[in-house]
Amino acid sequence: MPSAMVGIIYKRHHKPARLEAEKLSAWFEKRNIRVFSEEMMAAETVQGCEDGASIIPTNVNWVVVLGGDGTLLAAARRVGRFGAPILGVNLGGLGFLTGIPLGRLYPVIEMMIDDRLVTECHGMLETQVIRNAETMCRFPVLNDVVINKGTLARIIDLNVTINDEFLTTFRADGLIIATPTGSTAYNLSAGGPVLYPTMEATILTPICPFTLANRPIIIPDSHRIQLAMGKESEEAVLLTFDGQVGFNLDYGDRVHIHKSKEKIRLLRPPDHNYFRVLRDKLLWGGGPRNS
Repeated sequence: MPSAMVGIIYKRHHKPARLEAEKLSAWFEKRNIRVFSEEMMAAETVQGCEDGASIIPTNVNWVVVLGGDGTLLAAARRVGRFGAPILGVNLGGLGFLTGIPLGRLYPVIEMMIDDRLVTECHGMLETQVIRNAETMCRFPVLNDVVINKGTLARIIDLNVTINDEFLTTFRADGLIIATPTGSTAYNLSAGGPVLYPTMEATILTPICPFTLANRPIIIPDSHRIQLAMGKESEEAVLLTFDGQVGFNLDYGDRVHIHKSKEKIRLLRPPDHNYFRVLRDKLLWGGGPRNS
């Protein structure tokens, strides 16, 4: 009988990822490890708040993701939030979350089986949309929750309340509410700060604010956030989860965001260094210059 179980999630419609998943499945099976393999699309933007169920059991020992950060985000929400540690292998683009290059896959997999990898716990946010006193939507995210407008060039007013205390009205193209893990995603593009991914904080970053005084703010992740449109919009306003699942907001909706009880466990080699990753991915240079 197999002594352990592993889930392999690979990027959809990506032949190299599928071929690597097949190769890795055979490698695990030779070692008497039961394999559950699934093709997963990184971006599945739909109206509603259902992410779809995974065929991978929630009690697998490990999950190996072959793809980019988008594939890992989907895997984290569907499987990882139930406790299975995730190893992200980069077959995509920038790859902050999928930090293992394909060339190191098998040595790192050996370390995973031998329990020689480091586990990082990353916090998640949970979002609820309340409409006429009814919960219309409940959704967990690892990276961010984003409210933005449609295609017309009009700003939206967003009233922000923290722990039942009114903070301000952001007049902007939208607002990003990001975890430290998501600080290097849309938040970074919008001028928000980079946070160490295991910090316990939440970032609010306005998108192209109308007023220069509207700046990003960092709050403890224990604080509860409530958002509402300050006035009715003539165009669609969309709530997006991890850039992958969308929900259309109506005027009068209340968006409640708070720290999730669930965490994502990401596996890293002992030699993994986040600051080296930042230097490499953001092209910060190789080191100090001698005067």
